[in-house]
Amino acid sequence: MIKKNKYNIETQIVHGNLSHTSACNDLVDPIHMTSTFSFKNSKEGEEAFSDIGKSYVYTRISNPTTKQLNSKIALLEEGDTAVSTASGMSAIASIIMTFANPGDNFVTCNSVYGGTFALFNNNLKKFKIIPRFISPQNAGLPEKIEKLINNNTKLLFLETPSNPTLDAIDIKVWAKIAKKHKILLVVDNTFATPYLQKPLTLGADVVVHSATKYLCGHGDIIAGVIVSSKKIIDKINTEYLIHFGPCISPFNSWLILRGIKTLALRMEKHSDNALKIALWLSKHKDVKKVYYPGLKTHPSYEIAKKQMKKYSGVLSFEVYGGMDAGKKVLDNIKLCVLAVSLGDCETLIQHPPSMTHSSYLKEDRVSAGISDGLVRLSVGIENPDDIIDDLKEALSLLNS
Repeated sequence: MIKKNKYNIETQIVHGNLSHTSACNDLVDPIHMTSTFSFKNSKEGEEAFSDIGKSYVYTRISNPTTKQLNSKIALLEEGDTAVSTASGMSAIASIIMTFANPGDNFVTCNSVYGGTFALFNNNLKKFKIIPRFISPQNAGLPEKIEKLINNNTKLLFLETPSNPTLDAIDIKVWAKIAKKHKILLVVDNTFATPYLQKPLTLGADVVVHSATKYLCGHGDIIAGVIVSSKKIIDKINTEYLIHFGPCISPFNSWLILRGIKTLALRMEKHSDNALKIALWLSKHKDVKKVYYPGLKTHPSYEIAKKQMKKYSGVLSFEVYGGMDAGKKVLDNIKLCVLAVSLGDCETLIQHPPSMTHSSYLKEDRVSAGISDGLVRLSVGIENPDDIIDDLKEALSLLNS
């Protein structure tokens, strides 16, 4: 499944597969903003429906602009092919619903995006598809992982680095277990992007992204992407996506294609800024702990160093004083934008216990390492000194 390309990834990010869909030789691929496609005659229409996906029929099924996006993401992730969806959550749901049936289960870490946790812990249970959670502390121990696997386990699901505690989980360890038990390993690569980490080359079977985040990079769309072998993507398409219908808009596909061209530049800046800010926070008297895999003090630093190029732009830090102190930081920032999501050019700040991870029960948050005073920062591409000054002023008011 791993596809090599003679060009370096920075060049691939700009040029993709060098193919263009337009007869006009546009430098920028056009937006095919249409719901349906016409046929020359009835025979062509009949043939199109006899082999759905081979030709363009209806944008819910396929679209030239989205095809260009799928091709580019597959190239960057070194997979056979890809499919794009209306959101990162729809991409994750599509994978689970394709490969798991009522009575089946899957194994995952309990430190994941709050929406993912809610889908796993609440919604999927209605379909009798059961998540089996492991804590980040045990996620590197094969014997602990394998204890959760039985004959009804259909896949393993990872976020690495994880949200919001930034645990780097060893993909090769989980891939080895998945292959031993003949089940799929799915890796959410949203935080790292293919510029910093390539899960398929480390043994994963499927990669999923919230393309809303770094792939787009400008906070103006919502989308998801799944990358894998042709066999797996065809199965997801035919058994779930085409008829359940969480398709991406061609305009959103085009915006992601535009955003991706600066991915290398942005990820370098996000990562450098985040490391500088994490180092500064780690020395602040009002900060109890900093969560960033680029810090040598982070428990999973060595794993991150082994499987990532740099450490991305998301970090979390815990302040003394619990829930009230965490909220007070948010109420006193001026430059950082109080908003959920991540991967935008602007620095975004939020409080996971009361916002993105509020769907967790208290005991689930404790198990996942999400403390009451945890603040998450999606570091943007501004001058990092300005972000530090903003945080310095907000933190100075904690004891006032």
